[in-house]
Amino acid sequence: MKRRHRATHLDGRGRLQMVDTSAKEPTLRRARARGAVQMSPQALQQVQSGALLKGDVVAAARLAGIAAAKRTASLIPLCHVLPLDHVGVELSVEPRQGSIRIEAEVTCRAATGAEMEAIVAVLVAAATVYDMCKAVDRGISIGGVELLEKSGGRSGTWRRQEARRSARRGRVSRRRS
Repeated sequence: MKRRHRATHLDGRGRLQMVDTSAKEPTLRRARARGAVQMSPQALQQVQSGALLKGDVVAAARLAGIAAAKRTASLIPLCHVLPLDHVGVELSVEPRQGSIRIEAEVTCRAATGAEMEAIVAVLVAAATVYDMCKAVDRGISIGGVELLEKSGGRSGTWRRQEARRSARRGRVSRRRS
């Protein structure tokens, strides 16, 4: 049965408002998101070898993603400030796909979910990769940003379909963005 959702970000007169979560009990929340940065083989090789003049792309992007997750409420209107317990951002260079894959995981104990924090972490990490590599390849593209799963709260656990199939098989999905 599909649950009907009411517009929680609108007040009685149809104006945008921040959702009041004061009556909700904090629960353990977790969210994972991913995305990918496509680039030329030359740019990817320079990232892998550490030859870029701007420095360690992977380290810089990881830190940028973590910092961005912590500032999500100041970037996204009506987003709550969350007491983040953990933000993890992992980047993997994938030469066969011509990309850098980014995955972020956020956990907290709060009255609202951490999906936006995970997505913002991926987006800012990807933008950092672009910024550091644009001198080598201006044709870089960022894509495939998506929520993989979320857990906690009244709605419970949600997983992207492909993530469910991969979890049942006991391995990580091999689909690339």
